Amino acid sequence: MTTQPLRRALLGLAAAGALYGPTASWSASDPAYPVKPITIIVPFPAGGGTDVIFRSVQLRLQAALGVSVIIDNRSGAGGTVGTGFGAKANPDGYTLVASTTTTIASADAVYPKLPYDPLKDLVPIGTIGTTPFVLVVTPALAARTVKDFVGYAKANPQALNYGSIGNGSLSHLAGELFKQRTGIEMTHVPYRGAAPAQADLMAGQIQALFDNPPALLAQVRGGRMRALAISEPSAGFADLPTFEAAGIKDFKPQLWYGLMAPAATPPPVVQRLRAALDTAMKDPALRTDMLAKGVTPWSVRPEVFEEQIRGDIKLWGGIARSVNARAD
Repeated sequence: MTTQPLRRALLGLAAAGALYGPTASWSASDPAYPVKPITIIVPFPAGGGTDVIFRSVQLRLQAALGVSVIIDNRSGAGGTVGTGFGAKANPDGYTLVASTTTTIASADAVYPKLPYDPLKDLVPIGTIGTTPFVLVVTPALAARTVKDFVGYAKANPQALNYGSIGNGSLSHLAGELFKQRTGIEMTHVPYRGAAPAQADLMAGQIQALFDNPPALLAQVRGGRMRALAISEPSAGFADLPTFEAAGIKDFKPQLWYGLMAPAATPPPVVQRLRAALDTAMKDPALRTDMLAKGVTPWSVRPEVFEEQIRGDIKLWGGIARSVNARAD
C-alpha cells in the first residue's frame, strides 16, 4: 500500500513530467545546435566581392558558433546556381546561403527558369552590409557633375551609351532606374563582367557606367575615369556628392549582402544563427575591414531583412520587366 508522503512524491514527479517532458525528450533526442561544421554556399567565384565579404565574416561566425564555418563557392548563372543548390539543401542549419540583391531581388525577373523561389524557399537570418553604386564617366566627356551629365544627355539624346557588367545585372538596372528618375535617354551596352566594361569606358567606347566603389576606386584615383555621384557615402569616395545631394530624388541603388537558410530550417536554429551573426557584426575589427573594402556594415532583424527583400523584388523586378531584361 502506498503511503501518503510517497503518493504525494509520485504525483509531484508525474506533474513535473507532464510540464517538462516534451522539452526534456527533445533535448535528449536532438543534440544542441551546432555540433558539426556549417557550410555557407557563396554563389560567386572565389576572390569576388561577395566571396571576400563572407570570408571576412566567416572567422567571426566560427568564434560565435564554436564550430568550423566553411565557404563553398558554387558559381554560375549570375549566382543562381549556387543559390538554388543552397535553397534545396537539408534544412538542418548546416547549409546556409550567402545572398545578394541580385540573387534574391532581381533574379526572378531576369532568369525565366529560376531554380528557387526567393520568398518561399529561403528564410532570412540577417544582413551584413551594403555597397553603393557610383556613376563614372569617360574622361573624354565634358560633364563634371550629375547636372552637367543630365543636361548633356537631354541636349544630345542619341549620344550616350552606358555599359553594365551584364544583362539584367544591378549595374544594368541601376542605369535604367537613373533614366526613369531623370527623363534622359541612354543606350545600354552589356558586357560580360566589370573588366571589359571598364576597359571600354576608359577607351571612350562607352560614356558611362554604374558600378560599386571597390571595382572603381583605383581607376578613378588614377584619372582614367571620372566619378560624378554615389548613392550613399563611402569611405573611398568621401568627397563625392550623393545623387540626392545632386538633385536626383529617389535614386539610391545599393547591393546588399545577407545570410539565409533553407525555408524549413527550425526557428530555434535560425534564432541561434541570428544571435551568432549579431555577435560577429559587433566586432570592431570586422567593421573596419568591411569599410576598407567599400562595404558599409548593416545589421537588421530578419523581419526587417524580409521587408527589404520584398521591396527590392518589387523595385528591381519591376524595372527588369519594364525593359525586358534577360540574363545572357
